[in-house]
Amino acid sequence: MPDIRRNLVTKPIFSVFKKILPPLSDTEREAMEAGDIWWDGDLFGGKPNWNKLHSIPKPELSADEQAFMDNQVNELCAMLDDYKIVQEDKDMPPEVWQYLGKQGFFSLIIPKEYGGRGFSAIANSTIVSKIASRSLSAAVTVMVPNSLGPGELLMHYGTQEQKDRWLPGLAVGDEIPCFALTGPEAGSDAGAIPDVGVVCKGMHEGKEVVGIRLNFSKRYITLAPVATVLGLAFKLNDPDGLMGEQPDLGITCALIPADHEGILIGRRHNPLNLAFMNGTVYGNDAFIPLDWIIGGPDYAGRGWRMLVECLSAGRGISLPALSTASGHLSARMTGAYSYVRRQFGMPIGKFEGVQEAMARIGGYTYILEACRKMTAGSLDLGQSPSVVTAIAKFHMTELGRQINTDAMDIHAGRGIQLGPKNYLGHGYMGIPISITVEGANILTRNLMIFGQGATRCHPYVLKEMEAAANPNPDEGLKDFDGLLVKHIGFGISNFFGSLFMGLTGAKLNTAPVSGETATYYKQLTRMSRALALCSDFSMLVLGGDLKRKEMISARLGDVLSHLYMASAVLKHYEDDGRQQGDLPMVHYAMHWHLSEIGKALTGFFANFPNRLVAGVLKFCVFPVGNRYQSAPDAVSQAVANTLLAPSVVRDRLTHLCFIGDAEGDPTGDMERAFMAMYDCRHLEKKLKQAQRAGDLPSKIPMLELYEIAAQKNIVTMQEHEQLKAMDALRFDAINVDEFDTERSLAKQNKAAPNAA
Repeated sequence: MPDIRRNLVTKPIFSVFKKILPPLSDTEREAMEAGDIWWDGDLFGGKPNWNKLHSIPKPELSADEQAFMDNQVNELCAMLDDYKIVQEDKDMPPEVWQYLGKQGFFSLIIPKEYGGRGFSAIANSTIVSKIASRSLSAAVTVMVPNSLGPGELLMHYGTQEQKDRWLPGLAVGDEIPCFALTGPEAGSDAGAIPDVGVVCKGMHEGKEVVGIRLNFSKRYITLAPVATVLGLAFKLNDPDGLMGEQPDLGITCALIPADHEGILIGRRHNPLNLAFMNGTVYGNDAFIPLDWIIGGPDYAGRGWRMLVECLSAGRGISLPALSTASGHLSARMTGAYSYVRRQFGMPIGKFEGVQEAMARIGGYTYILEACRKMTAGSLDLGQSPSVVTAIAKFHMTELGRQINTDAMDIHAGRGIQLGPKNYLGHGYMGIPISITVEGANILTRNLMIFGQGATRCHPYVLKEMEAAANPNPDEGLKDFDGLLVKHIGFGISNFFGSLFMGLTGAKLNTAPVSGETATYYKQLTRMSRALALCSDFSMLVLGGDLKRKEMISARLGDVLSHLYMASAVLKHYEDDGRQQGDLPMVHYAMHWHLSEIGKALTGFFANFPNRLVAGVLKFCVFPVGNRYQSAPDAVSQAVANTLLAPSVVRDRLTHLCFIGDAEGDPTGDMERAFMAMYDCRHLEKKLKQAQRAGDLPSKIPMLELYEIAAQKNIVTMQEHEQLKAMDALRFDAINVDEFDTERSLAKQNKAAPNAA
């Protein structure tokens, strides 16, 4: 009896719903509506369709993209001396800048008809990752023109005249772009931009035209010191009604030549001593014509929507690529160093304490690569999943931070001495940059992931909000009534489904595969149902207060995030052909994700304000307790051992780490020492056996030991030479750089003979 139900049940609930509905600002509403719902919608809905996940095409490079990787990218990496760039010149050499422009590194995303490369998102991500394994400064320089900026905004929103004017120059590097959004008073809260453009009449090219007079102050603008074209975000006002009746048009984006009158490129910042260009930009009564608005006058006031839509894509490429690069580099080099470096007569990688950290490096690197491919691949499918890319930005940069920390801990003194031999230091210094930009991580975790996810990904909430906002109350009530019935059924299904899965340990759930990974699909389905249940009760009980309960909502966001990343791991494993050698990393990753989901939900239950509801939810989700635990020690040791031996598994896990061929190249030297020592392992075993038998002395320098072994014919002369060559590579690889200073006694002693 829908009429009776609508009057007696739905109408009172509808009134309450309107009251508890969290208020949304215009910028929040536009951010909420931007982007697409993708796999995150399945995970939030409580019934993920795993066959749908498996049917998503595997992201792969085209023949042209692979050729670019094999040739131009490798050649660029070989040109980069990161120590010289960062510590000495504070800039890339002119020939590198020229090479970047000539070879199209600044136009990876610009269509071929404008002279660009026209590459896919997965190619963009892969290229930036490979460069970042060599030089973070160079990677950021390449990343920015191919991320949020004039090029991307022009392609999506620019007029044909604007595209013809700017894209060819951007494609060949004749034009260097930057985009000015952040200012001293407005960072993550872009709605608070104080920079203003006022519609007025002014002179342009000798004629009086209607245009915009700009005054602004921007900082943290990457590439600003060398930019020739400035993208600018500002609030546009029309007090005299020259563009219409609306006086406050809102955030607007414009494209301005950097040498335009009234535009001042300010001084350079020093972002943690890295060498990429970053600085300030100012406008002082700069007058521009209306057709410099990106998209033309019709796009006045639509800038925030444009920025949010482009950011939702950019977050899925640039910063995840940098973090993935840190994983590939750290996994390969730390594994090699842990085999080369000996303490107490054995490789340090054999100590369990070191293996625990190495397991994190290897396991997290597998997660990063899986998430990088799945997230960038979604963009090539025409998706713009704002929640997914926010997950990727936050969690992948945090994983990169942990990987860098573990790699530095294992390298110890070898990692903290900066110099040409150090391949970790600059990446370690630059990690906070990724944490900070494109939405600070605290904001991304606490407000964006669940804040957008709860509304956009939920099958009914956004539609219910739209019904509540309907200016026709009768139509709104009718729409809300139909949605409410479905929502109640959805909640009941999640409640009993969660309880049943909790009591059975999800063992009766179905999985799309058999074998060792089947149990993970079952557990993820169970936790997806738990997320849907807890989210519904949170919104029902807390209403608008949930927006302010950031610690509560962030924990639910963590559950969604780990569900997504775990899904990416399982898909990556399937896409790579279910490689047996990858299973240690898969097991490590899945144990970690499920453990983190368990921690997040346990924290949610412990801190939920309504203790009765918290108790009911806890019993429903974990009726026999939270049984999720981190990976067993045996799995951690298997991951560590994967990094300690040359294999196709190690190559696959670290394929984006550039290894230089030139003598003195830090990554090349470490890899060559590692391979030489691994090739000599049978000889070292022979020497140890001889020592245990008393045929060779113990605890003597290695070169002396090799000499005696040769004299006693324990090793052949050829083997003796192999051991000596190996030891020279080993010693050079573990060594660190030294420098003279003005007060150095070594420098004085060196000069003394000449003075005499």
